[in-house]
Amino acid sequence: MPPAPGKPLDDAAAHAVAADLIAVLVAVTGDRPRVMTVQDGLALPSGPFAHDDRSLQSGLRSWVEQQTARPLGYVEQLYTFADRDRAPQGARVISISYLALTRENADGHGEAGWRDWYGYFPWEDHRAGPPHYLKVVIVPRLRAWTKAATSPAQQRDRWRRVSVSFGLDGRPWNEDLILQRYELLYEAALVTEAPHGQKAGLAAPIPGQPMLFDHRRILATGIARLRAKIKYRPVVFELMPPRFTLLQLQRSVEALAGRLVHKQNFRRLIELQELVEETGAMAAATGGRPAKLFRFRREVVDERAVVGTKLPLAKA
Repeated sequence: MPPAPGKPLDDAAAHAVAADLIAVLVAVTGDRPRVMTVQDGLALPSGPFAHDDRSLQSGLRSWVEQQTARPLGYVEQLYTFADRDRAPQGARVISISYLALTRENADGHGEAGWRDWYGYFPWEDHRAGPPHYLKVVIVPRLRAWTKAATSPAQQRDRWRRVSVSFGLDGRPWNEDLILQRYELLYEAALVTEAPHGQKAGLAAPIPGQPMLFDHRRILATGIARLRAKIKYRPVVFELMPPRFTLLQLQRSVEALAGRLVHKQNFRRLIELQELVEETGAMAAATGGRPAKLFRFRREVVDERAVVGTKLPLAKA
């Protein structure tokens, strides 16, 4: 029974810790990276870990399939989030997050639905070049935040982190640093989720769909893991249909990385690594010549594991 209004929680209740599982469920449709969400796009699918579940992963698969009607393929544990202030009203919630890859074939089930992940991180899509407002909005506001530091040493530290994370002062843009960029924007109170920004009455948050609690941070963690992983393991094929063209494969890699790749070098890399094989079929022409259809050589994973060779899918 909950305590009466105004009555403090007893020590056991005050120190209770709840644990749940959160899924970053990713698909690629066309040239758009998609993430499964619930609550009208405000949250990632999540659920409690039941004591009768055989394992964490089996518990995850069970309730994700119930919430989204999507069977999961590739799954790996992502990170455990246990910050004291990550849930409302002082409750202590530990979330064990997982990255899962699948293929989108419907618009969700019940309250679940697919969303373009660049709707949450619009500054991360550089396929058409750096977004204009990155230069004219985000960077100037980060400069102002840097100058507002209380000491020269803190100013230097802030700007060093900004320049490294956002590729400034001659540094390259590193697509893998999405989590560092989001956390800087949070610290500078430029995103809606930052409570101190609202209290301070700062200017309106930058563009980007917010999420409940720290779900956007968890999503950033999943994207960072996947962006790094596609460069040395062939996990991108978990997102592809059974048969695909090399252009479809290239567009999927670009969608995940938010960067373009060099077409000829990318195809040469795929051929050298023997990741795919021809099916003998052709894709229907869509204004151009029919393209060959390929399939992933799944046995290549075991072959390379034996000799210890990695499988890079890096941009040229």
